[in-house]
Formats: sequence, structure tokens, C-alpha cells
Amino acid sequence: METSPNQPMGGNVMPRFGGIATMMRLPFVENPAGLDVGFVGVPLDIGTSNRSGTRFGPRQIRTESVLLRPYNMATRAAPFDSLQVADIGDIALNPYNLLDSVRLIEESYDRIYATGCKTISMGGDHTMTLPILRSIFKTYGKVGLIHVDAHADVNDTMNGEKIAHGTPFRRAFEEGLLDPQRVVQIGLRGTGYHADDFDWCRAQGFRVVPAEECWYKSLAPLMAEVRAQMGAGPVYLTFDIDGLDPAFAPGTGTPEIGGLSVQQGLEIIRGAKGLNIVSADIVEVSPPYDQAGTTALVAANLAYEMLCVFPGVKYRD
Repeated sequence: METSPNQPMGGNVMPRFGGIATMMRLPFVENPAGLDVGFVGVPLDIGTSNRSGTRFGPRQIRTESVLLRPYNMATRAAPFDSLQVADIGDIALNPYNLLDSVRLIEESYDRIYATGCKTISMGGDHTMTLPILRSIFKTYGKVGLIHVDAHADVNDTMNGEKIAHGTPFRRAFEEGLLDPQRVVQIGLRGTGYHADDFDWCRAQGFRVVPAEECWYKSLAPLMAEVRAQMGAGPVYLTFDIDGLDPAFAPGTGTPEIGGLSVQQGLEIIRGAKGLNIVSADIVEVSPPYDQAGTTALVAANLAYEMLCVFPGVKYRD
């Protein structure tokens, strides 16, 4: 018997301030088999280099997501008409050992992807993307990457460590997980230790779009170029919330002024419509520095917008 797609619980069924906090008040499902997309929490912050607290990110994103409704009034996307979506909970990590947590994340995603379920992951510091990409590679091979961030996250080491939230894309490149000609990094900015900090990315074939190139303009034309660059191959979308200016998203560990606006963040995600997106994440939300819940609210909306551009989503006329 065919199962109807899950729907977010409406505010007339249970007041939005009540009930158990799942992403968009969707059902919680432990077994991802039969799902098209699962929201996953990765409560990790032991890879951070400045302000901690991202271990609380997934919980707060879920809390703020209660305001979200099923239909995207701007794009006409109706993801719950065509995809089976649920919240599949958090990855159980080792809070005392980063390398062991990386192992646990990869093994957990191996089990998820083995069922055919794609993921939208909520973090959690950016270290988490490396084990997810390792797992993605086993199913899809090398992927194109749309990476929104204030930082390139391509350090060779941080305090002598090869694995941390500032190194995932250096490791992913070295491990052959990325198609470097299909990598674009948007929103990079701030101060650095060396004048050529972002040049390593360019030398590998990545396209770097500094934040200054995004000021005062729509990013829709940029995303048309990105779609052409990505082609028909598999694409992973990773969005560090500090890619946005701290005026819009203060609750993060390494804020940098002069960032993207929320509207530009929406343009980037909506501009990924039509690509072969195989999974996505939103990372670096730190609730202790987000007193009004603004950052988590933005992250919840961006995660929903990601769902709206996954392959197979129907659009209302």
C-alpha cells in the first residue's frame, strides 16, 4: 500500500510552542529506509577554534523551525507533496574525542545513505562535513561543492591537528572526494595569516567568490554561472552560517563583518534549483551567542529552502 508523504504538524493541531521539537514538527523516524530526505542533527563543537556552543545548534534549529509551514510562497515549491521527509534524529558522538566523533559520523551516514535516503544535516561545527563527504563518496563518487562561508576551511593544520573545523576541504581535496573544477566558495572574507590564504583554493581549480564581489548586488546571475559549472554531476551544498553577516547571524563561533545578506543566502540556495543535489548541510550555529534565536531561525529557514531545491520536489502552478 502506498504511503502518503509526511506533513509538518500544523499550528491548529498543536500550538507551535507545544509538542516535541523536531525539524518543522515532522515525524521522528529512527530508520531512514523509505525516506527521500532526512533531517539529521550533528551536535559537534570540539572541532571549533574560537567560541564553542555549536553542539546545541541542532536542537535550537529544530526549536525555531516551528514557525515554518509546508509551502514556499516565494518559489511555489511544495516539497511535502512529492518527497517523503522526516527528522531522523542526532548522530551519537564522542564528546571527548574529535577523531572518534569523525569516525562515528561517517559510519552513521554510511548506514543512512545505504537506505537511499539523502540528508540535510544541521550542525554542529564544520568538521562534520568531512566525514559526510567521505560517506557521500562511497555512493556518488567525487562531488561538486557549493560552499558558502566566511572562511575557506582549507588550512593544512590547526595547532598541529589535521582534522578541525578549519581543515575539512583541504582534507576532502587530498582524499579525492571533490571534483575541483566543480567547487565554488562564496562569501570568503576577513583577515588572514598570509596574503595568499585563498590562493591555495584557486590553485586547485576552485572558484572563489569573495564577499566583496557580492556587495550591493543580486547573486542570481552568479548562480546561473554556478549551475553551468556544476552541470549534471552530483553536488553537495554546505552552508556555514558565518557566511552571512553577523548583523543577521550573530550566533556563531567565528563571526566576520562584511558578509552576505539573508536575501543573498536565499538567492544562492534557490539558485541551486535543477542541480543534482545529493545532500546538504547548515553548520556553525552556536545558540549561546544567539540570545534572540535569530541565527537558529535563519538556519531553520535555510535548511527548509535547501529541501525545496532537492531533485524531485514538485512546484505548485
